[in-house]
Amino acid sequence: MSDDHAHVQEFFTARAAGWDGKFPDDGPAYAAAVADLRLRAGDRVLDAGCGTGRALSPLRAAVGPTGVVLGADLTPAMLAAAVAAGRDREGALLLADVAALPLRPECLDAVFAAGLIAHLPHPVENLRELARVVRPGGRLALFHPIGRAALAARQGRQVTPEDLRAEPNLRPLLSRSGWRMTSYVDEDARFLALAVRED
Repeated sequence: MSDDHAHVQEFFTARAAGWDGKFPDDGPAYAAAVADLRLRAGDRVLDAGCGTGRALSPLRAAVGPTGVVLGADLTPAMLAAAVAAGRDREGALLLADVAALPLRPECLDAVFAAGLIAHLPHPVENLRELARVVRPGGRLALFHPIGRAALAARQGRQVTPEDLRAEPNLRPLLSRSGWRMTSYVDEDARFLALAVRED
């Protein structure tokens, strides 16, 4: 395991048990972001870096009983918290690195990723791996329940021009990774960038 992965696992393992309690009001924001992904009944969707699985219920509601919902996370403790919350009933949970997904090419219709991009050690390659498992024309949602400025203030730091989530950085990053950004919202109440997998 790389140092990057070990650091991510260490960070989230220490916080897994109390993670949901820290963000008790995020449910509607997750549901709204999933709605913007415009999933259809029967679609196959991955929650990449699913953590405790807070997106799994709205994803399941969007794709219905005939759809496929997968949640992948690198940290066993986060997946254990998802199981403890009963979210494994909404989708299959995979202990997996989003940089090397155990999925065949073009097997998904969409990827939902909440808070993931800040934890990617190699963003171009990692986002390219997400593109690999999505069919051409499939969709990607990069989401956070609060915007960049609000998150920085919560963490006691300033937003910097180098932030990968800034639109001038994110748009070319996605383009280099096989995605075309279709919309970008960065408000106090949420961050949501939507993209389509190029042919």
